Amino acid sequence: MVLIVERQKTEDRQLLELMASENSNNLSDAERGGRKGGTMVVFSFAAIIIATNNFSDENKLGKVGFGPVYKGKLSDGREVAIKRLSRTSRQGLVEFKNELILIAKLQHTNLVRVLGCCIHGEAKMLIYEYMPNKSLDFFLFDETRKALLDWPKRWNIVKGISQGLLYLHKYSRMRVIHRDLKASNVLLDESMNPKISDFGLARIFKQDETEAITKRVVGIYGYMSPEYAMDETFSVRSDVFSFGVLILEIVSGRRNACFFILAKQSILSDMYAWELWQQGDAMQLQDLTLADSCVEHQWLRTIHVALLCVQENAVNRPGMSEVISMLNNDTLLLPVPKRPAFFFGRTVSMSTLVEGNAEGGSVNNITMTQMEAR
Repeated sequence: MVLIVERQKTEDRQLLELMASENSNNLSDAERGGRKGGTMVVFSFAAIIIATNNFSDENKLGKVGFGPVYKGKLSDGREVAIKRLSRTSRQGLVEFKNELILIAKLQHTNLVRVLGCCIHGEAKMLIYEYMPNKSLDFFLFDETRKALLDWPKRWNIVKGISQGLLYLHKYSRMRVIHRDLKASNVLLDESMNPKISDFGLARIFKQDETEAITKRVVGIYGYMSPEYAMDETFSVRSDVFSFGVLILEIVSGRRNACFFILAKQSILSDMYAWELWQQGDAMQLQDLTLADSCVEHQWLRTIHVALLCVQENAVNRPGMSEVISMLNNDTLLLPVPKRPAFFFGRTVSMSTLVEGNAEGGSVNNITMTQMEAR
């Protein structure tokens, strides 16, 4: 009994140290110390073992950059997703601390809820609400499953993501830049409603901050804005750029062109979309599975808004409030989109963006194409 009590005290101390750590570069001073759990639930390791059947392979949902994810069922019958931090991942520790801070502070229907955490020795876990339909990319880039995403569903997904981003940028208790918005980080509930997930790379801005400079660029090239990829500067307009890329993927059913090295699938580039728009041939981008369900004027307007979001100069991109108005108000006159950020290749090793980085990143140890502005 004494050993159990001492272990619990140790785990509680570790949790508080993580919450108040001065080493987290992702938190403003106001968000660091003084928070002792808030409304977060600290789950026992025994409860997690039972919920996951001792982390059985049958319950394994997949693997993210920082460790495996398991499906679990709590004693009250709730289904949850449990992300287990890899013991060797320094990046994951930063992510873990970051999400702990945000647990009790971000509540929105289009954000995945983090229910709590578990710390057991070196084992650290985050417990999320379970999303039965997995992630957006599970459907969007599969030639069979994408047919389940008709236009009304995709339109609802676009609107839901935009509402979640608006909340992060403007209406939450702090200003949050997600920095890793992509199809795999948009989860779908039982009704195919979208929920933005994975806040491990998020940055919290003070109210008077408009942009910041980072020591390390993290995230996935292709969704990154040019000012972030090249100048290491990011702001809410960096998320807007990522949102624009994501819209183009949703309406076309094709991956962004920067994934061509990793996946032999149909590809899409912002410049190609812009050129078709300029020529009046934007409908060529339409996913063929949408032929029977597409509302043409709505689809074209969505493309138009996407191209405004991926403009090269950040000051030309709309904020999320403007984006939502543009999407929902058919009578609102939209500006002509300027040239999007266009990149040509220069091969660079990406190993510097994996294990050992101060800020972490959702990339693998691969060689990709670094982007340069034309």
